[in-house]
Amino acid sequence: MRNVINFNRKWAFTKMADAVPETMPTKWDFVNLPHSWNAIDGQDGDNDFYRGTCYYAKQFMKASLPTADRYYLEIKGANSSADVYVNGKKLAHHDGGYSTWRVDITEALDVNNLLVIAVDNQANEVVYPQMADFTFYGGIYRDVNIIAVSESHFDLDYYGGSGITVTPVIKDTTASVGVEVFVTNKTDDQVLVYRIKDAEGNVVGTMSSEDTAVTFEIENVHLWHGRKDPYLYTAEVALVEGETVVDAVSARFGCRTFKIDPDNGFILNGEEYPLRGVSRHQDRWGLGNALLPEHHEEDMDLICEMGATTIRLAHYQHDQYFYDLCDERGLVIWAEIPYISKHMPTGRENTISQMKELIVQNYNHPSIVVWGLSNEISIAGSDEDLLENHKILNDLCHEMDPTRLTTIAAVSMCPLTDPYLQIPDVVSYNHYFGWYGGDTSMNGPWFDNFHATYPNIPIGCSEYGCEALNWHSSEPFQGDYTEEYQAYYHEELIKQLFTRKYMWATHVWNMFDFGADARNEGGENGQNHKGLVTFDRKYKKDSFYAYKAWLSDDPFVHICGKRYVDRVEDTTKVTVYSNQPEVELFANGVSLGKQTSDVHFFYFDVPNLGETRLTAVAGECTDESFLRKVEVFNEEYRLKEEGAVLNWFDIDAPEGYFSLNDKMSDIIMNPAGQALFGQLMGGMAGKKAMGFEINESMMAMMGGFTMLRLITLAGGMMDMKFDKEQLLALNAQLNQIKK
Repeated sequence: MRNVINFNRKWAFTKMADAVPETMPTKWDFVNLPHSWNAIDGQDGDNDFYRGTCYYAKQFMKASLPTADRYYLEIKGANSSADVYVNGKKLAHHDGGYSTWRVDITEALDVNNLLVIAVDNQANEVVYPQMADFTFYGGIYRDVNIIAVSESHFDLDYYGGSGITVTPVIKDTTASVGVEVFVTNKTDDQVLVYRIKDAEGNVVGTMSSEDTAVTFEIENVHLWHGRKDPYLYTAEVALVEGETVVDAVSARFGCRTFKIDPDNGFILNGEEYPLRGVSRHQDRWGLGNALLPEHHEEDMDLICEMGATTIRLAHYQHDQYFYDLCDERGLVIWAEIPYISKHMPTGRENTISQMKELIVQNYNHPSIVVWGLSNEISIAGSDEDLLENHKILNDLCHEMDPTRLTTIAAVSMCPLTDPYLQIPDVVSYNHYFGWYGGDTSMNGPWFDNFHATYPNIPIGCSEYGCEALNWHSSEPFQGDYTEEYQAYYHEELIKQLFTRKYMWATHVWNMFDFGADARNEGGENGQNHKGLVTFDRKYKKDSFYAYKAWLSDDPFVHICGKRYVDRVEDTTKVTVYSNQPEVELFANGVSLGKQTSDVHFFYFDVPNLGETRLTAVAGECTDESFLRKVEVFNEEYRLKEEGAVLNWFDIDAPEGYFSLNDKMSDIIMNPAGQALFGQLMGGMAGKKAMGFEINESMMAMMGGFTMLRLITLAGGMMDMKFDKEQLLALNAQLNQIKK
């Protein structure tokens, strides 16, 4: 019978070695897994996190393992390439940092053994991802196990799979459930015993067979119906010899039907089921990707509290534990590989192997409905090799899994005529109108245009969002990083996207702030701050509650701006979010009136005198906040760049003339401003930001930022810095251009 032995404890680790050790190192650091060597330097900015080869070593006695015929080393995540050595012998190499893989180590074992895993996250042209707006944390950041099995066992060699697939087909109230297993070295005197159990553990079907594929009929089947009813069955299969169970596997599964309709969106079990939710990066402050089960559980609890019905698990395969949580909690999932940003002709085989691993390892999860082929891969345009790569992946997905659809996340600048939009079954776009460029009002009309142009292609929004930290303003504006602007942005996007039923799915970018070491912006370097929740999961930004008001059925009321206490204006605007039909706001016990809203957002004008205790009442729900009148704006609320060479308030901005504080989009609308912008672009020609080549279309996409913000942002992402004198000289030139 199989035994799984966790191998997480006490590994010797070093960045300093240049070869595989012959004996157990005594002067290396000792770490427990999961572990990442970039947990700190991958989150502090300047794009200088360590990328190279590091070594993990562990000594063990064979006698400490259960007696078995064969032993497999199972690695559930090592980023991004790794080599396995046992007693100095190289046994395996693996490319791809986000999937499970295994190595048969049986023949290399001795009485006393030295296991070494060399992990490498340095840049190359073969393994994805190599260019993206997130940190590529190095390390063995998920569990490592030894699996001890008999000579006859369920397969452990095929792309990290479980050795069992379950395929339910629903017709009326009956499910025809196909169960297939893959057995290594099965003998003639061994038989397979199949069993199906319901969620309560009752056996609803059983049979013994020589065949590795059988079918069960479940009458009056209990459907898996998303958040409303995430009902799960379990398939168990035992390999039996006489009275002895030689090996056993199991898989939970859900019985459901779905389709994606270009006019009516996502249909689950014949009912319209709007997919409105978030994207998730897996990393955490101070941990990188080295998460424990409780971290995944906390993430899931927060996503469910918000009321989301879907998660885009970006931009790679996530931990199996989290996919299990998605099944249990009823989230509908977009799963994808890290084929992202930059197409590498030399990386085709890696996209294929990572897609095979994604599908094989996740086939049984009822939560998953689409396989994501790529993300923003056409940012530099589509060529024939890129198109061929996508066609291969698309065909591969349909061949390996005819039960699910394929999708892509296209970048804003990708034209509607790009042929790669015609390859997958459904399409989504990443748009940031209202943050990087344009304004919030452009989002809905853009999707209406796509829907009118391609009425038979289901369209969704795979990314949208804007950044917010603990900065505040009563007059928020695009690009200011205030919590108030982020709240306004999401209010507008919710109203536009959620009311267009044809959109098959919408995914906020992002549920949580995440590590992006190339970013130096917002006053806290090394992060992307578009999350609805902070990197440490300790604070839910106001925009979190805007979504909760639309998506959650749990009654609540929330007063926005709790961190914005000191205010200078005599009358201040206070926003309240609630999923209740009516809200009443009290200031120091005095009612400021009741409001109703069909969009769940309530706006009150509050007299700002002395100290004010606010209380919002919605049905049985209450919430409180506090305001204080001050004469001078509290500078603690104003964005201050970490290590900034020039702040916006130090810039001369004569009335009627441009300055570094003006939006890029406004400046380039002026002929003289456009000429100056051209000169600036000339200085950036050939430069790269986070690996992306800087071009005019990329700069134009950032038109919503001020010139100062854009230069500061670009400077942090490129090997290119602007000193104070250069910025002041540029500002002086802008001061000569009339608006």
